[in-house]
Amino acid sequence: MTLILKTILIIMLVAAVIFDFPYGYYQLLRFVSFAAFLYLGYTSYQIKNKEWAFLFIALALLFQPFIKIALGRLIWNVVDIAAALLLLISIVANYKKVE
Repeated sequence: MTLILKTILIIMLVAAVIFDFPYGYYQLLRFVSFAAFLYLGYTSYQIKNKEWAFLFIALALLFQPFIKIALGRLIWNVVDIAAALLLLISIVANYKKVE
């Protein structure tokens, strides 16, 4: 479940940087990212991976849709790519842990 969620989120974050979507997409991205990062933080905490849990909760707070954080488009693009890279790193880290 988390692999699918992470993959979808990576695609959405990278697409937000590459394409020029209407503002509604970015609002949707904030809601989806907030919910996904909260879930990933919770599941990481459940398996006693506190570092990833802290990181995912911090990302959830950054992407939260209730109080807009105005960083500007360029900085948000950097944040989106950084979040996508962190998700990719977490996928690789989990894959190596399973082996």
